[in-house]
Amino acid sequence: MTTTTHAAARAAFQAGEATLDTICWIRLSSVHLPLATPISDAKVLTGRQRPMTEVAFLFAEIGTKGGHTGLGFSYAKRAGGPGQFAHAKEIAPVLIGEDPSDIGKLWTKLCWAGASVGRSGLSTQAIAAFDVALWDLKAKRAGLPLAKLLGAHRDSVRCYNTSGGFLHTPVEQVLDNATATLASGIGGIKIKVGSPDRREDLRRLTAVREHVGDDIPLMVDANQQWDRPTAQRMGRAFEEFGLVWIEEPLDAYDAEGHAALAASLDTSIATGEMLASVAEHYELIRHKAADILQPDAPRIGGITQFLKLAALAEHHHLSLAPHFAMEIHLHLAAAYPHEPWVEHFDWLEPLFNERLETSNGRMHVSARPGLGITLTDRARGWTQETFEVGTPG
Repeated sequence: MTTTTHAAARAAFQAGEATLDTICWIRLSSVHLPLATPISDAKVLTGRQRPMTEVAFLFAEIGTKGGHTGLGFSYAKRAGGPGQFAHAKEIAPVLIGEDPSDIGKLWTKLCWAGASVGRSGLSTQAIAAFDVALWDLKAKRAGLPLAKLLGAHRDSVRCYNTSGGFLHTPVEQVLDNATATLASGIGGIKIKVGSPDRREDLRRLTAVREHVGDDIPLMVDANQQWDRPTAQRMGRAFEEFGLVWIEEPLDAYDAEGHAALAASLDTSIATGEMLASVAEHYELIRHKAADILQPDAPRIGGITQFLKLAALAEHHHLSLAPHFAMEIHLHLAAAYPHEPWVEHFDWLEPLFNERLETSNGRMHVSARPGLGITLTDRARGWTQETFEVGTPG
């Protein structure tokens, strides 16, 4: 901060005006990231969805008169990307002229700008891109990594990999992927289950457990594809594998069913990634439906909402394992009081110039201010559409 800026800040303070900067420019970008291989989990094998070939990202870049910028993003898989971008264009202008430090106030203002479409789902996912950008900007202005701005409990977080264990991948390749994952410093392995043939799930899980040994943290994810009796039977069959958790065994909104599983099985139940608001997660908490909550900040409305949910989770002594978007969730997990997990996906690496470091089973918070990420030229090249409002400072 320059001497002139310091003087202006003192003058504003003396005048009783706390606003030191204002938002003057916003750029939105719709970026479609192609995936190297079509991705299939249990939702594809059961015929409910098609293989995933790309991820649609909504990037928000926010600039201020003081010359500060922030970068945030949200995303959609298979559908919803154009809708997020369209909604974001509608509500973006309400931020122009506002103080970027007033993030809670701005979240509410964005929510009311699109109040008729509700407070969950696509609307809050569009708001999330702005919200994350504002937190990135705030941390950069402070010269701190976001985790440190929030108040970190640790400088590294336990991490596990998911991208090497999808159901479209032959089990032999899953084993090779697990070996490479562990060699890269990632601590745990998650594989997908929920195949129409339950014996195939057991065969793959047995092969992975035998391959990595008993001491490596191992998780499974059924992607909501079981009914209650099947989940109970499979949960009992999985007990011998010493899993860290069974993820999404039932429909994401079946809080009572998840609660029954959590009460009856020794293995922890994890869920929450598909929910799109704090209120929806509270139903899981109220029903004691999960031992481990898996919120996704871009899906529930950004970092502001995630912090509210994290406070509820801590109050109820729940573990936390945020879903996807490790570039955001590493910071949020580092600031959670109880030892959490963060999910490693290599899919997003082409979007960012920076890489997250992993060693000894943990992902490390870098010293870079804010989220510590910048967009690559490749990401710019995958841009489908842009929208700008205001004038850069």
